Amino acid sequence: MATTAAEVLIDTISDWGVDTIFGLPGDGINGIMEALRLRQDKIRFIQVRHEEAAAFMACAYAKYTGKLGVCLATSGPGGLHLLNGLYDAKLDGQPVLAITGHHYHDLINTHSQQDVDLDKVFMDVTVYNARVMGPTHVESLADLACRAALSYRGVAHINFPIDFQSQNAQKKGSMRNVPHHTSHVFARGARLPVEDDLQRAAEILNAGKKVAILAGRGALKATDELEQLAEKLGAPIVKALLGKTSVPDDSHYTTGTIGLIGTKPSQDVIENCDTLLMVGTSFPYMEYLPKPGQARGVQIDIDPFRIGLRYPVEVGLVGDSRRTLQELLPLLKPNADRSFLEQAQSSTKQWWQLMEQRGTRNNQPMKPQVVAWELGKRLSDTAILSVDSGTVTGWWAQQIPAKRGQMHSVSGTLASMACALPYAIAAQIAYPDRQCVAFVGDGGFSMLMAEFVTCVKYRLPIKIVIIKNGTLGQIKWEQMVFLGNPEYGCELESINFAAFAQACGGVGMTIEDPAECGEILDRALATPGPVIVEAIVDPLEPPLPPKITLEQATKFAESLAKGEPNREKIALTILSDQVRQLI
Repeated sequence: MATTAAEVLIDTISDWGVDTIFGLPGDGINGIMEALRLRQDKIRFIQVRHEEAAAFMACAYAKYTGKLGVCLATSGPGGLHLLNGLYDAKLDGQPVLAITGHHYHDLINTHSQQDVDLDKVFMDVTVYNARVMGPTHVESLADLACRAALSYRGVAHINFPIDFQSQNAQKKGSMRNVPHHTSHVFARGARLPVEDDLQRAAEILNAGKKVAILAGRGALKATDELEQLAEKLGAPIVKALLGKTSVPDDSHYTTGTIGLIGTKPSQDVIENCDTLLMVGTSFPYMEYLPKPGQARGVQIDIDPFRIGLRYPVEVGLVGDSRRTLQELLPLLKPNADRSFLEQAQSSTKQWWQLMEQRGTRNNQPMKPQVVAWELGKRLSDTAILSVDSGTVTGWWAQQIPAKRGQMHSVSGTLASMACALPYAIAAQIAYPDRQCVAFVGDGGFSMLMAEFVTCVKYRLPIKIVIIKNGTLGQIKWEQMVFLGNPEYGCELESINFAAFAQACGGVGMTIEDPAECGEILDRALATPGPVIVEAIVDPLEPPLPPKITLEQATKFAESLAKGEPNREKIALTILSDQVRQLI
């Protein structure tokens, strides 16, 4: 039986199914750490090297398992470090509980050491946010925090003063506080839309001649239903980044991802459709959606707030994507005209031929697409691939096909660098028998690279593939193509990541020759324990959008004219890559 307030906290969240906490000890959470020490058989504590990584891990744990992700940090700077990973969870709609310490309750707001009101700091990032006011307050707060995070698919926060953590939890509470008046039962919200809305949605979809389906993270468990829908309506499936595994890329119905790092067939589908069905997505880049008035719209989302957020849809179906599609499918009529789908299929076949061409070049310096292409061929059917933000995101989106049974994820709406390694750690802890790979850039990896020691400490067989181009590539190309300015401030001092891996107790490998890329990746994936593979690639290889606009070409030309330091080499690279349309 729990005797301290901290023990009540740990027992309560355990009742909610929490089995793992990611965090870093500190004197502001000593009571909680003791409770975790006494309950090691119930909850694993995973020690990290930086609290930001703990929050990323909690977000990824929620993404990959569907469970509540939990992170723990001490008072002041420890709690502040969590914020980036917590915003990742907020913006990607993941249930996460953040627990932070505070110093002695009777010294709060007296300018004491680490006197940061984290409950105030966390107001914007949370769906539930509370400070413990005494030992008998803990149980109800913990229940409400877990319930809120799961119900609203967001971040909950408990701020726990250090002196309360070790106080007796058995003493009587206030006269109106009845012990155990809360529970770990919660309502899961509306799962199915009303019948009238289903009928109206069916009428719109049945009337469409060129129907496009846009699938996002909310459709990840609706693969079969999406393909049945596509077959019935003759509708191509376009995917948002977080929906990349909603249908596998070898499906006859998908054109791949959409957006700046999407595919040309996907953009063609969106530009030419007369009806758009959005399933489990509120895709943030409105410029890649149909122009208002071009297409009639229907949207399925479990969150009513997101209906009509990006596109003026006529019908919103509030409910779980899979179950809603199961109710909608019998109401739909087969579309005999397959021309829209067939054109998309033909274009997609040509697109993958182009991706293979780019991914099998033998140029030196090695092209980053080669690494992505060779890695994609070698990922197991149940692999979990965690991807960082930057140009590496584009190489993943365009060059690495998602297979049925795999899980892929990235920091979606926040698009934060440094997420991939913590994501992969959380995935490997959740699924110890599955292949877990982080696909990262050298800029993003170096931000939280100390977490490689976490892989070594816990003997996690994670494989980390680093695209090493010596620059903040995405930022460099954005400076040139979006603003028309020469690159500035983006070059990175080189780090020998293979030697770093060895120094940490892992294995390090280096790829420079594209002819050796596949063989070295084979060796890395077969090596027991954590491995870093640094792939040294051409820093001047541009991440090309599926369609290059006149404005992008003009800005690019302006950046060269203004004195881009690598203008001659970049121009030669572009010409040799047969992308003269950029000029």
